[in-house]
Amino acid sequence: MIKMILDLDTGIDDAMALAYALGSKEIDLMGVTGTFGNVYTDVGVQNVLNILNMCNANEIPVYAGESHAITKDNFIRLEVSARIHGENGVGQVEIETSPKEKETKSGVDFLIESVKKYGKELVIVTTGPITNLTLALQKAPEIKDMIGKIVIMGGALTVPGNCNAYTEANISQDPEAAKYLFESGLDVTMVGLDVTQRSILTKAHTQSWRETGSLAGRTYADMVDYYISQHDAAIKGCYLHDPSAVINAVHPEYFTMLPMHMTVTTEGEAEGRTIGDPARLRDSNPNVKVCIGVDSPALVNNLNETLLSLFKDK
Repeated sequence: MIKMILDLDTGIDDAMALAYALGSKEIDLMGVTGTFGNVYTDVGVQNVLNILNMCNANEIPVYAGESHAITKDNFIRLEVSARIHGENGVGQVEIETSPKEKETKSGVDFLIESVKKYGKELVIVTTGPITNLTLALQKAPEIKDMIGKIVIMGGALTVPGNCNAYTEANISQDPEAAKYLFESGLDVTMVGLDVTQRSILTKAHTQSWRETGSLAGRTYADMVDYYISQHDAAIKGCYLHDPSAVINAVHPEYFTMLPMHMTVTTEGEAEGRTIGDPARLRDSNPNVKVCIGVDSPALVNNLNETLLSLFKDK
């Protein structure tokens, strides 16, 4: 099994990523760290606690990470995030408040301790700004030589961004953190808009969750139906941004990946742009694998079957 930590800004698609990790027989979820982005950090952490409680998974520890970008003093949630994910981050669906509270240790310290404990066995998947992971690397530089695979949902290389022509939302929230990670030399897989917008989940899928009759199935169906309603009607469903990153960690064979040395533009009109590092175009052994193609039917089927299995058990 894959030992995994999820770093989430929960978020409806983060919630789907979490459900996939809970339902997958190939993932041993060691813990969840919370960050800002779709929601404020404290809201996202509570959403995770509530979902874990609903899914009878209270044994998984949850840690609060940073509340703003590394170069800023605060974070203000975008109105578009409130529209797409609902004011509460889970499509205005009410989920029973978990009796369990977050851990007292910070998310950054948990990442550091986990890398030191599990080393190359550990896979870290981030589906929000990369702030927590970058701060862990800066606080404990020694973990760079211990850390295993990193998969991020973020960026856009061959398609326009979803914030502007250049920038994807997660990278835009903390471009300096993403730049640090990309240029660190670590093994990073970038699962960006190039592939996440090619995979579509529909109301036929959510109806099958609802038909399990479980509370978790009905709740997730309500959440994702809301999410679908915020997408362009022509799509006839919703994009699978964050779940694609977790699935990549388990099934890299679903993806076509381009090895590159990557960087992030941190100023000017193109701030937040993920692009090949012009200073290293001819360097060997590129450390970032950029996903540029995906077997969408296989990915969607794997996600749906995994979630169905989880909901039937709950």
